[in-house]
Amino acid sequence: MGNSIYNDFNPSNFSNFLNQFNQFRSTFSGNPKQQVQQLIQSGRMSQQQFNQLSQQATQLRQLFK
Repeated sequence: MGNSIYNDFNPSNFSNFLNQFNQFRSTFSGNPKQQVQQLIQSGRMSQQQFNQLSQQATQLRQLFK
């Protein structure tokens, strides 16, 4: 299976991703954990989706070390 997060980013996609992330970061307000709990409780995000995103975030953190 491999690490799909690494395979998904070619240089142009990665640059686009960083731009989108920086835009999100500049407009986000509030408590991130609280926001995620609200998404899960409202059904807009499943626990499985959260687990997948959490795993991807962990992989991204390793890229930026």
